[in-house]
Amino acid sequence: MHRLLLLLALTLAAPAPAQSARALNSEGFRLYQAGKYPEALEKFEASAQADPKFALAHYNVAATLGVLRKKGQICPYSAHRATILERLNTAVRLDSRRLARAREDADLDPIRDTLGWQKLLGLSPEKQAHVPELLRRVSWFSPGEGVYGSTRRLTFPDGKRVVLWRRVIEDDANPSRTEEVTGSYTLKGRSFTLSFPGRKLLRGKMTLRGVLEVEELGTFLDSPSECEA
Repeated sequence: MHRLLLLLALTLAAPAPAQSARALNSEGFRLYQAGKYPEALEKFEASAQADPKFALAHYNVAATLGVLRKKGQICPYSAHRATILERLNTAVRLDSRRLARAREDADLDPIRDTLGWQKLLGLSPEKQAHVPELLRRVSWFSPGEGVYGSTRRLTFPDGKRVVLWRRVIEDDANPSRTEEVTGSYTLKGRSFTLSFPGRKLLRGKMTLRGVLEVEELGTFLDSPSECEA
């Protein structure tokens, strides 16, 4: 009798079994379908923690962060492009089939114009032959400037045009304004020349790490500075 009571006490004291990664992922998917994206993200993160090798959980984290980013909820949920890419890369490394899904997934549209996405597609800044495509496919941002974040962006819509977007910081009464100017560019190897109306020619290059270095304009990366203030 005493032994039976002891076994019963031990059974009652034992912690409840943890939810499996797949069960947590399923809960997250139901929340995602209901449009409850922050709650879904929490479940997908828990699923990935329960089984770090569960590719689908990492993929769903990336996709849900993409949705939150599209909804403008970047800072509250750290829905940065680099974070989305990190989780997507993990998913693809664990299960290469995830890349085929990612190609068609609208949730991941916010990272299409990143260097990281182009690398997943097989392009590399280390290969000079890929430089023209990378220039065109990637949006390039300057480092952040305090509360203003990135104040310059370069895009190369085709093989001829270049567009420079700038946030001009003025004074307290009129703290900033934006302007956009379109010019042309020529490319030779890794080096390029930018020509904007009324300005002298600006020379630049793409480094082996995939960073643009441009005279007077500084460096440009594939993601903007966000949530720094």
